[in-house]
Amino acid sequence: MKKIELEIVALSHSITQTHSYAVVLGEINGLRKLPIVIGGFEAQAIAVALERINPGRPLTHDLMKNFMTAFDVELHEIVINDLQEGIFFSKLVCSSQNDTIEIDSRTSDALALAVRFGCPIYTYEDILEKAGSLLDDETKKGSMEAVGAGTQDESAGKENLKDLSLDELNKLLTDVLEHEDYIRAIAIRDEIKSREKK
Repeated sequence: MKKIELEIVALSHSITQTHSYAVVLGEINGLRKLPIVIGGFEAQAIAVALERINPGRPLTHDLMKNFMTAFDVELHEIVINDLQEGIFFSKLVCSSQNDTIEIDSRTSDALALAVRFGCPIYTYEDILEKAGSLLDDETKKGSMEAVGAGTQDESAGKENLKDLSLDELNKLLTDVLEHEDYIRAIAIRDEIKSREKK
């Protein structure tokens, strides 16, 4: 069966489930998207890698990458290979000097590792047929901008970031980084960057 390559086009708070996030994968050479609901921890792990934030200590997926690298295991690709009762199943395609193996994985963990290794993400036609929808050109064009922007309303918390001064934003950024709330840090950092451009 032919594999279809995908890329992460958005990461935002899930509309359908509270305390969850949605990662939206877009077809590389097409207009279909595949939304996948993931947990907050996994969303944070993906956001940290996408935004190239360097946490003070390695997150779980960073540790996994370091472990694989230390033992000469390379991650070649991830494949979202099944969909059962609304749950996506994935596999990691890895190799060492002696062997190539496929390892079962939760899709959210597989995506967090794919971002860290810079490896391709694939799925099959039947999965896109069952769970995919059309991705408009504007969404595709602004794909990576949506990663930070999609989390802003959720991550702003009690304060509206636009109402805070630049000094207050910088102090808040320091505070959320100390508490390892990286998704919120992305929204704050984006607000600081947009003001510095003006």
